[in-house]
Amino acid sequence: MELTYRPRRLRRTPALRALVRETCLAPTDFIYPLFVHEGAGNEPIGAMPGAQRWSLEGLIDEVGRAWDLGIRCVVLFPKVADGLKTEDGAECFNEHGLIPRAIRRLKEVHPGMAIMTDVALDPYSCDGHDGLVSDEGIVLNDETVAILCKQAVAQARAGADLIGPSDMMDGRVGAIREALDEEGFEHVGIISYTAKYASAYYGPFREALDSAPRAAAGKPIPKDKSTYQMDPANAREAITEAQLDEQEGSDILMVKPGLAYLDIIHRLRGETELPIAAYNVSGEYAMVKAAAQNGWIDERAVVLETLLSFRRAGADLILTYHACDAAAWLKQG
Repeated sequence: MELTYRPRRLRRTPALRALVRETCLAPTDFIYPLFVHEGAGNEPIGAMPGAQRWSLEGLIDEVGRAWDLGIRCVVLFPKVADGLKTEDGAECFNEHGLIPRAIRRLKEVHPGMAIMTDVALDPYSCDGHDGLVSDEGIVLNDETVAILCKQAVAQARAGADLIGPSDMMDGRVGAIREALDEEGFEHVGIISYTAKYASAYYGPFREALDSAPRAAAGKPIPKDKSTYQMDPANAREAITEAQLDEQEGSDILMVKPGLAYLDIIHRLRGETELPIAAYNVSGEYAMVKAAAQNGWIDERAVVLETLLSFRRAGADLILTYHACDAAAWLKQG
């Protein structure tokens, strides 16, 4: 064949492939999500093989392991005792609560690690929703935002570096930015869950935190979060959410879930110069783990390919439960 262009020329050897590789992956691209509880020991999470609910001391050790592997940011999620859950979720801004104590302890032992937090009411609410639920079963927007501001300030006061509003209430980024600045925390960043979809991929996460919506006596509770999380059918709406978050002062924009929404990551990459994060969520993690345990896939190869796909789509950062494994594999080469 008389061919002028032969793309395979640059695929012929590992050295040539490395020379023209367009996308790379490094441990510093990862944000490691960690579940923490009040117990004295660590508890395995059945739906997420390899993941744990960490005690405070276990959390210290795991964050140290992540640091040694080259990971430079973790995000904390609390498993709150049922006795502390209320309709108003007031435990979320208790400055002596689980998350503020965890932040302070981590900053004592691992001062270099960046700490991201989660801002939403679902772990603290007896209703299991990210916002306040009215007696009529409506998730209230503005009243919820007022509480989220208190939660964000409490986390910043404990030493958080990045505040992560995951609630999807309208206007919460601007309100949180104002609340942080008024309290002298203008240096604390906001990584907003900009395009968080009402997804079926969150099931294992809700098991880990026992945070799913739940029925209440005499009060209608919405069975899902579709009145505030985004419709999976919508893409252009994500651009609107991104524009609003950027105008309101978000420093980083996030798409959640990641794998089924690579097109959303790619669209946002063309719309903003802000860093974009992708959340490789619990359901995506669990599917890979289950297939690997059954011998159906090569876990290392699939995980690294999946994480690379987020970067290729335009994500700068990846929240992933695979973080430590992936970092170790990347170090091995």
